[in-house]
Amino acid sequence: MQEQTKSNSFIFPKTPTGVDGLDEITDGGFPKGRPTLICGGAGCGKTLLSMQFLIKGITEYNEPGVFMSFEEPSDDLTLNVKSLGFDLEQLKADKKLVVDHVRVERSEIEEAGEYDLDGLFIRLGHAIDSIKAKRVVLDTIESLFAGLDNQAILRAELRRLFHWLKTKGVTAIITGERGEATLTRQGLEEYVSDCVIVLDHRVTEQVSTRRLRIVKYRGSTHGTNEYPFLIDEDGISVLPITSLKLNNEVSSDIVPTGLSGLNEMFEGGGFYRGSNILVSGTAGTAKTTLACYFANQQCENNEKTIYFAFEESPQQLVRNMKSIGVDLQKHIDSGNLLIHSSRPSLNGLELHLLTLRKYIREFKPTTIIIDPISNLITVGSEHEVRSMLVRLIDMLKASNITALFTSLNKQSDNFRPDLAEESVSSLVDTWVTVRDMEGIGERNRGIFIVKSRGMGHSNQVREFVITSNGIKLLDVELGPQGILTGAARQSHQFKKTISDIKLQNEINRQDREIERKRRVLEANIEALKNEFESAEEELSILKATEELQEKLASKKTK
Repeated sequence: MQEQTKSNSFIFPKTPTGVDGLDEITDGGFPKGRPTLICGGAGCGKTLLSMQFLIKGITEYNEPGVFMSFEEPSDDLTLNVKSLGFDLEQLKADKKLVVDHVRVERSEIEEAGEYDLDGLFIRLGHAIDSIKAKRVVLDTIESLFAGLDNQAILRAELRRLFHWLKTKGVTAIITGERGEATLTRQGLEEYVSDCVIVLDHRVTEQVSTRRLRIVKYRGSTHGTNEYPFLIDEDGISVLPITSLKLNNEVSSDIVPTGLSGLNEMFEGGGFYRGSNILVSGTAGTAKTTLACYFANQQCENNEKTIYFAFEESPQQLVRNMKSIGVDLQKHIDSGNLLIHSSRPSLNGLELHLLTLRKYIREFKPTTIIIDPISNLITVGSEHEVRSMLVRLIDMLKASNITALFTSLNKQSDNFRPDLAEESVSSLVDTWVTVRDMEGIGERNRGIFIVKSRGMGHSNQVREFVITSNGIKLLDVELGPQGILTGAARQSHQFKKTISDIKLQNEINRQDREIERKRRVLEANIEALKNEFESAEEELSILKATEELQEKLASKKTK
C-alpha cells in the first residue's frame, strides 16, 4: 500500500520550455537532464524554438545555457533573433549565455582519417563549466557528421554524444533535418533521444501553417496530436487546445445586449455572462450593428472587449457606427476596446485561433466579438472549419468569456443552414436571427430569438429600424393577415388612428347628448317639484280653512 502511494505521488522531473503552450502539451516541459531531439525541414522554426528555450531558461528560471551552432556564425545568429527581442550580447556579457560556432569542413575530416567527437566534448564541456550551464542546444547535428560516410562510426559517436550529455546533467536540445524515410537524415537520433518533436511547415491552398507533434516522450504522458504554432514578434506560441472537457464554470450574472428592446425579449434582460451568442442573417440585416451595440454596452460597463473584424478596418467601423450614434472611438481611447482587423486569408484557421488566444492572454478581455465567423470558410475545408469553431467555443467557455459571433447567410430558396451557422448553432447558448421581411415593394428588417438556454424568451418576430439615433425595435403590430411591417404597419396604424378619432368623436357626441338629456331631465324634475310644492301648499291652506271653520262652529254651539 505504501509502495503504491509512493508510485502515485512520483513526479517526472522536467525542465520548463518557456514556450507558450508547449509546457501544457508536454505536461511540464522537456525531460530534465536528458536530450530532446527537434527535427523538421528548412524554415519550420527549429533554431528559433531552441534559442527561445535557452533565453526563457535564463530570464525566467535563472538557468544559464550554451548554444553551439554548426551552421550559423554567432554574429548572424545574434542579429537574426534580435528582431524577436532576444538580446544575446547582454546575456553573454552577464555570463549567462555562451554562443559558440563550430566550423566543420568535409575536407578536414577526410584528411584526419579516424573521426570522433572528443574535441567537441572538450569544447562543449568547457563552455558548460564556465557558466555552470543547465541547458544546452546543438544546432544542427547533420552538419557535425556532414563528411562522415562510415555508418558504424557515426552511430557509435551519436550514442556517445547523447550519453555524454546525460552524464553532464544538462537538459539538451539537438536539432536535426528531416530525412526521406526517417525523422532525421541519420535515422538514429530519434531512437537514442528521450523526447522527439517534429516541426512541419505546410502550405494548403496558398495558406501556410506551422505544426508541431511530439513523436515520443519517455516516462511521461504528452499530447499526441498535431498542434499549430505561430512565430511572431514575441517568438513561438503553441496552441494546445485539443479536447472538449465540459466542466467549465458558469455564471448567473446578466450582461445587457445594448438594445433596450432586445433586452425585453429575454426574461433575464440580456445574456448570461460567459455564454456564446450567434447573430446570423443575410447581408444588410444589421448584424455588425448589433455586434457594435453589444460592444458599446460592454465598454460602457467597463468591460474589456476585443472586436475581431474580417471585413472592415477599425477606422471604417468607427466611422460607420458614429453615423447611428454609437461612438466606439472613446472606448478605444480609454483602453476598453481593441479592434483587430485582418483578412481571413492572412493566416490558416488554427493560426487565427492561436492569434485570438494570444490576444486573450495579453488584453485579458471579458468579451469577444468575431464578425463574421462565416468568412473563415474561405480558409479551410468543411472539416477544418467545424473543428476550428468547436475548439474556439471550447476555449472561450474555459475562460468564461462572453462571446458574440456574427454569421452571414446566403440568400437562397432552400432552408439548409450555411456551414458556419450549422457548425456552431448547436453549440452556442443563444441564437438570434435577423432577416429581411419583404412585401408591397419594400424591404424591412426583423429580429427573433431562435433559442436561449436556461432563460425564457419572446417568440415574436420584432421589426426594427435604423435611424441616425440608432436602432429602434418597434412594437408588434397585428393585422388580419398576421404581423404587419413597413407600409402595411403604417397604413394599419393610420386606419387605426382614424378609427380611434371617429370613436372618440362618437364618444364625445354621446357625452354631449347625455348632458343635454340630463339638463332636460333636471329641468323636468325641477318643474314637477315646483308643481308638487304648489299642490302641497294648496292642500295645507285647505286644511287650515277647514280647521278654522270647525272652531267657529263649535263656539256657536256653546
